[in-house]
This record gives sequence, C-alpha cells and structure tokens, in this order.
Amino acid sequence: MEKIDLKKTLKHLYQPSSKAVETVDVPQMNFLMIDGIGDPNTTEAFKNSIESLFSLSYTLKFMAKKLPAAKDYTVMPLEGIWWTQGDQFDVLNKDAWQWTLMVMQPEYVTKSLFEEALEQAKKKKTLSRLNNVRFEPFHEGLCAQVMHKGPFSTESQTIGIIHSYIKENGYVLVGKHHEIYLSDPRKTLPENMKTVLRQPVKPA
Repeated sequence: MEKIDLKKTLKHLYQPSSKAVETVDVPQMNFLMIDGIGDPNTTEAFKNSIESLFSLSYTLKFMAKKLPAAKDYTVMPLEGIWWTQGDQFDVLNKDAWQWTLMVMQPEYVTKSLFEEALEQAKKKKTLSRLNNVRFEPFHEGLCAQVMHKGPFSTESQTIGIIHSYIKENGYVLVGKHHEIYLSDPRKTLPENMKTVLRQPVKPA
C-alpha cells in the first residue's frame, strides 16, 4: 500500500524557504482542533490536548487503512494558532496566551469517521481533553510565511522579519499568528528545530 506524505504533496505550505518570506494562498483543509489558555510550558491542559489530538489522529490513520479504497498516510505535524486579548500579542505574559492546537487531516477523513474514531479512542485511553477535540474545516487564505530554524526563544526575530515583509509589500495583518512544528523538541537540538511561522494578511 502506497503511503502518502502530505508534507511533501503540500510542500509549498509545509516546507517553505528559511531564506526569504513568501506569500501563499492556503486553501480550506480539515483539522482536528482543540482550544485552551495558559503557558504551554506549565499548563497541564496543553500537554493533555496534544496527547488527545495525536491519539485521535493515529486512530483515524489506522481506520483509513480499512476503508474500501484503503489509503495509508503519514500523520501530519502539530500546528498552533496563538493570540491574547487586545490588539497586540502579549509575548511576555504566557499565562494569558490563548491557543488552538490542531492536526491537519487528509480530505478522505470525514467528520463521521472522526466521530467513530472518537468513540474508539475513548474506549482505549483515558484522556482528560479527548471530548474537547473537534473536526472542523479551516480556510486561512492569503498568508506570509517562512521557515524558522532554531529554538522557540528566537522566534521573535523571525516574526519581526515577517512583519517587515508584510508592511513593505503593501499588506496588513489579519487573523492570528500560526506555527507548524516540524521538529520534536524531545528529540531535536534547539538549534536544529524547524518551525513554519505563518501570518494571515490582506492588501492594505
């Protein structure tokens, strides 16, 4: 059975250049999503949310292999949308950070399949946030993005570069800051981490 890697199929969205910011039009895709608030380093709900997302994602992966037109695929990476109340993101007050964590699903994974997977996952694992996961389409549209290489602590420099690009090219920020985590921080040295940083925009 052929295995599909959507990171390669959608290379322009999941493997952007680290050398220059670029503009992309992100189409509507389906995601597993879960919301929360608080410091990702200390909030128990953040860890539990990730576990719930991936438990369901792998359940769906194995269920898809049993479909009439069976397909195998690589589970997509964790993504996060981040914001705080107010006009500007409060970088320092991590306890006030609000987030939506999500994992993109192939187009042949349907909401009904998700509901079936949720019931299966609940029988196998006791995860406190499993019932908070939802299946939802998400259309981001026009965005500026770049690959950030290095630890999370240096992201602000790359975000500054994105914002400069947006202003210089006649766009304004809309929507929320978006990150795609291509590296596992438990297995990757901080200097080797790869994170896609994405910001929705519109013409000024």
